[in-house]
Amino acid sequence: MKQALILGFVFFLSVSFSYAQKSAAAYPNTYWSSGGEWIFSTGAIDGSNNVIRWSPVINLQNFLNFDQSQNFGTFTGINLRNVGFIYDESASVRKKIRTYNLGIPVGVKIGNLDKTFFFLGYELEMALNYKEKTFVDERKTDKFNIWFSDRVNLFQSSFFAGISLSSGTSIKFKYYPTGFFNQDFTVSEMGQTIRPYENFQANIFYISLNFDVFNKGEFSLGD
Repeated sequence: MKQALILGFVFFLSVSFSYAQKSAAAYPNTYWSSGGEWIFSTGAIDGSNNVIRWSPVINLQNFLNFDQSQNFGTFTGINLRNVGFIYDESASVRKKIRTYNLGIPVGVKIGNLDKTFFFLGYELEMALNYKEKTFVDERKTDKFNIWFSDRVNLFQSSFFAGISLSSGTSIKFKYYPTGFFNQDFTVSEMGQTIRPYENFQANIFYISLNFDVFNKGEFSLGD
């Protein structure tokens, strides 16, 4: 089932980019843009002491922009980002958790697209790699990472909004209504099957600084 989902997602990527490239010629202001993202994230977890997590790398954003006018545009693209959170499991145990996600955004831009404008949209992300670190009394006691782990939901929805400034820097707010963990995930401990995330609802929220993600570069497809 998982392999079928992954293949379907890859097919969706191929069709989306093929359609975008064919449609680009219909717009005079169609262009690629790219840039980095500094993420400050936390998890909305009840009863836990959450710590802000800063992840400046690796966060790559690539947008295909369709500017219909100077004041309105749309965009899609493909992004890779490092997103996660830190929480205290107890007074002495701290967990640091993240996934690398591949995402496809769909959004709109409203305002003066040559200077300052607002943007908002939706992004579907696929969790590629899960990593977890455990610290006991500030000493790292365990670390592991897994590709396409069943511990987390493979596909995660998110909504974002932000403002892009004339300097090329933008500020973005993003929320994931999809729970981070797969609450049906099971492990075997001492001969018993348990669901470690059954009652663990974690939703990620972050604020990020973005650099040059909407700036027109050398890959303009129109005048």
